[in-house]
This record gives sequence, structure tokens and C-alpha cells, in this order.
Amino acid sequence: MSEITIKNLEFTYPDASRALDGVSFSVGKGEKLGIIGPNGAGKSTLVNHFNGFFLPQTGKIVIQGIELSKSTQEEIRKNVGIVFQNPDDQLFMTRLSDDVAFGPKNLGTSPETVKLEVQKILKELGLWELRDKPAAHISQGQKRFAAFASVLVMSPSIIVLDEPTSDLDPRNRKKLIALVRGFKSTCVTVSHDLDFIWDTCERVILLSAGKIVAEGKTEKILSDRALLEKNGLELPIRLQSNL
Repeated sequence: MSEITIKNLEFTYPDASRALDGVSFSVGKGEKLGIIGPNGAGKSTLVNHFNGFFLPQTGKIVIQGIELSKSTQEEIRKNVGIVFQNPDDQLFMTRLSDDVAFGPKNLGTSPETVKLEVQKILKELGLWELRDKPAAHISQGQKRFAAFASVLVMSPSIIVLDEPTSDLDPRNRKKLIALVRGFKSTCVTVSHDLDFIWDTCERVILLSAGKIVAEGKTEKILSDRALLEKNGLELPIRLQSNL
């Protein structure tokens, strides 16, 4: 059974620009899917549908057997964690540990359990020593992992990553690759970083002008120079040296 099923999804903004035009695909339980495409392809709009920030105008989204609607938004959000492109969108408390604790506290988790869960995830991500610092006083890479911590502490069964490698240096990028590879959750990654997609995703969907123009195994799609260039993308860096 699919964890996520999207059928004929369409979305048009108030200025009449069509962002999604009949998008259909599914994601299996535990699968790691990459979504790629040029700027303006509809990727960010799609991300905003996964836990109900946007609701389908046409078509439907079914997540773990529950169709997304205004009445099911909150239920779905408990199972879908989104790590946004800008960590500052997720870090707003005066201490890092409070940012990470925010979600579990809102779900009514006991203070003792919250404390243990926050300690566990911060130590796993190498952030424990920063627990009392505000996000404004840590590096961009540390913010990125803190944003991950605020999502992972909720133990979501589905994780959506929006441009997760933005502003990461090579060392932290490698750390993030290892982290994502270790996810047991279903994971959808939206990124321009095709090498990261290559390293972490089993399957790729290519969006262009709001439509799916290609779908398949990661190596097949990302090795197709003509397909990528036709849709405003370049080969992953690892393949460019072979040209």
C-alpha cells in the first residue's frame, strides 16, 4: 500500500498562474523519492500540499489512507514532517532545546518524555552542547540540523525535505547524506542538488511547468543529459567530468 497517493493534482495561484497541472504519482512505504525540476516547475507548491498548507483545488492527495482536506489537515500533520528550505522558518524560540521540544509539547507529551526525547535527538545530531543557545547564535549548518531535530523528534512516518543542502559545507553535507540514508521513514526530497538526490533517493520525478515529464530510477533519470538540459537542468557534478 502506498504511503502517499496523488491523483490529478492541480493548483492555480490568484494571479492565474498554473503551478501544478494534473500531477499524479505515489510513494511507497519506506521509499526515498527525489523531486527535481527547474525554478518555477511547481516543486515548492507541491511541498506545500504534503501536510495541508495548500489544499487540492482539483484532484486529491491521500496520505496513509486519509484524504487531505480541511477536516483532516491536523491528523495528517501529525504523521508528516517537513524540513523547510530556510531553517529560520522552524526555529523561533529563545533556546534550541525549546525549539525541538515545541512539537512534542503541543501534542501533550509528558514533560519527562519530552526532556528525554529532546536530549536524545540533540545528542544524535551533535547539537547537545548548543541546547541553551538561540538559533541566531549558531551557524547556518547547525541551524539546518536543528531544523531536522525539530522534525525528527516527532518521529514522523513521512519526512519531506525542501532543498536540504542549502548553505551546507562539504562536511555537513556528508553528514546529512548519512542521516537521510538512515531514515526508516518514507522520505520525499525536493532539491536542485542532483548529486544529493543521487546519493539519497531510489527514484526520481522530474517536474517542469507544473507537469511530470519523466519518472524512473534515479541513475537513469539523472544520467540522461538530453532530458535534463531540455528541462533547464544539468548533469550531476559527478557525471560532468566524464563529458
